[in-house]
Amino acid sequence: MSAWRWLVTITRDSRSFFFTFATLCGVVPGVIGYGVMQVTNSTNPELEARLRKSARPETVMMGKVNQERLAEYLGELKQKQDTNDRYVAALRGETLTRKPYQRIQPVPKPSDTVTTKAQ
Repeated sequence: MSAWRWLVTITRDSRSFFFTFATLCGVVPGVIGYGVMQVTNSTNPELEARLRKSARPETVMMGKVNQERLAEYLGELKQKQDTNDRYVAALRGETLTRKPYQRIQPVPKPSDTVTTKAQ
């Protein structure tokens, strides 16, 4: 506890110590994080191919869905379309569909049978 009080006192009294301490608190974790990312990042194509081959089917499907959604979103941005309704829909718990005539579709609610039994 006394170390904490000393740290508070010295950072309050010395502006140079405060900036040095703040810089160290930001730089040291950044350097450590960068080092960990470099050590754990594998650019081995064989490992990547093996991991992709052993992926679960739902993981592969979600990857394709996310890729399609990203392509759709980037296409809208490229054509400078208004995408605010996407955010409005997300706030209301709705999602976009692939049908051009129906842009927004509500997310299906859980079945009402559970609610009826609870009452």
